[in-house]
Parts: sequence; structure tokens; C-alpha cells
Amino acid sequence: MSNPHYQPEIQAECTLINFMVTEDGLEDQLLSMVVRLERPDLAKLREELIDQQRGFMITLANLEKNLLTQLSEAEGDILENVPLIENLEESKSISDDISIKSAAAKETEANIMETSEN
Repeated sequence: MSNPHYQPEIQAECTLINFMVTEDGLEDQLLSMVVRLERPDLAKLREELIDQQRGFMITLANLEKNLLTQLSEAEGDILENVPLIENLEESKSISDDISIKSAAAKETEANIMETSEN
């Protein structure tokens, strides 16, 4: 059913997941298969970029979690907490580096998609 309707009691007990196939989703899957066959180098590069972006997101989440933990455990004046300040500076440096790499990856991804579409 494209738009199922259930009683409120049933909806409260379960989660509805839409597994409908869309034209855009099918087109993306077919394009991906064609690119894998005709240009395996582009497909491999795209997969590497996706893995790299996931790694960046995990690194940023870990940095944020670590920084928040240190902030919550800090005692006294946080401006005098040298390890916290050093960690903050290191986190900012890593975050800036990831931002630069993410921007370059987005440009590369756009080039890959343009080549794939052609």
C-alpha cells in the first residue's frame, strides 16, 4: 500500500518503513551499475570518498564528545585548565583540516557525478 492507514493503537506499537522504489532511486542505482562496469576507477574513487566522509563524521563526533566530557569534568576556572585549552586547539585544528578535505571531496564528487551523467 502506498499510503497505509492503521488504527492509533497499532501505530503506537510499530514503526512504518517505506520501501517504495522511486524513479530517482532506481535511476541512481542503474547509473551506479553502469559506471562500475564502464569506469571502475570512478566507482572506486567515489566509494573511497564516501568512506572518507564517514570517517570525517566519526572523527568530528569523537572530538565533540571528548571535548564535552572534558568541559563537564573541568573544575574551577576553565580558562586556566591547560590540557583543556590544548585539546580545544587541537580539536579546532583537526576540524579545520577536515573542513578543507571535505570541500575538496565535494568538488571531486561533483566531477565524478558530472562524468557519470555524461
